[in-house]
Amino acid sequence: MIVEQFYDKGLAHASYVIISGKEAALVDPARDPKPYYEFVDKHNAKITKVFETHPHADFVSSHLEISETTGADIYVSELLGADYPHKSLNEGDTVTLGEVNFRIIHTPGHSPDSITLLLLDKDGKQHGVFTGDTLFIGDVGRPDLREKAGSIHAKREELAKDMYTSTREKLMKLEEQVMVYPAHGAGSLCGKNLSTDLTSTIGKELEQNTALQPMDEDTFVKMLLEDQPFIPKYFGYNVALNKAGAPAYEESIKAVNRPEGDVNIEDGHVIIDTRDEREFKKGHLKGSINLMNGGKFETWLGSIVSPDEKYYLLAEDENSREELIEKAAKIGYELNIKAAILPQSNMSTQSEDLPIEDFDKNPDSFTIVDVRNEGEAKEAKFTNRILIPLNELRERYAEIPTGKPVVVHCAAGYRSAAGSSILEGALKDKVYDLGERINNY
Repeated sequence: MIVEQFYDKGLAHASYVIISGKEAALVDPARDPKPYYEFVDKHNAKITKVFETHPHADFVSSHLEISETTGADIYVSELLGADYPHKSLNEGDTVTLGEVNFRIIHTPGHSPDSITLLLLDKDGKQHGVFTGDTLFIGDVGRPDLREKAGSIHAKREELAKDMYTSTREKLMKLEEQVMVYPAHGAGSLCGKNLSTDLTSTIGKELEQNTALQPMDEDTFVKMLLEDQPFIPKYFGYNVALNKAGAPAYEESIKAVNRPEGDVNIEDGHVIIDTRDEREFKKGHLKGSINLMNGGKFETWLGSIVSPDEKYYLLAEDENSREELIEKAAKIGYELNIKAAILPQSNMSTQSEDLPIEDFDKNPDSFTIVDVRNEGEAKEAKFTNRILIPLNELRERYAEIPTGKPVVVHCAAGYRSAAGSSILEGALKDKVYDLGERINNY
């Protein structure tokens, strides 16, 4: 038996291939199926099963494409209401793969239709548990993503109570040596206290996981609902897309319009300029948003741009353009690209540099906008700042007082580049990016 983890750092997403004999099963596969095909081929196996622990909110899965390509069966909870051909699973069901078995555990909490897969080896011993977004290393999944998304809507308080039951009555009763294989690691917005470790055991989690420590249900619910991170705009869209099944990856990214040279930019569409902030400030298209090609590009793209918006994607060169289209496809946003373009000859709008000495001497002469998330912004860098998280800035910029130049800051400089570019296009006052200089305060 082989259990192989595939990890996408950008989305902090873990997926798995399990091989027994000549059969392979996938758990929560990412959008691009090619890495799984290559791994399975290397081991002379055939994909016969694809498991979805729930309809994911933060990435698009390739389960339908893999099924259509390989003939593998897709297994999901009966409660999911999937729109594609599938086999429904209920509590206690068993699915055989070669010499091993998966026992299905219904574990609502993150979503009403979440399942956990208990892997039993050929001797029937508990080997590992694929917990999806129910049990993470160091935390459990957030319960507030399904109030308006998916085939079943549930209030966060109800799901938090379900999580208490799922952990106490089911997962915590597994044998302590059982390996824990979650769908996410640190940096995911599907929880708040995820560890940087990528594997663990039930025993370790019983000792170290805050959410598994002794407490009554009311205390657990209060703890779980407090200080959860923001919900990106694209999460509900991904739940629906995963429930329906996404289009095939390669064909979808090939269909993206890639014009050469200058392009006539249509009014009413967002322009996402992914170049380094220094190049952006030297010259850019008026009204464009500087969302740099970085480690969390996908998350911020889906947090700033709504899933019903068409957008232009501007890359510094052809290699970056391909990389960025692939990143957008991880969350299904390749479907919304109006055109993926290269630097234009008319990028004449410039961003002024902050007069830092004047700012340091007279900070009250500026309106300071903090675009960090509420949880991390509890300790204010400046006493007179206005807090508007980056993911809300396009909708709330009118709350910023006029009459003074505006200075935007975040925690390290990535988000302030995006935030200052949003405000530069929306406000009449001068807008400055404090950038990495925030580290001096």
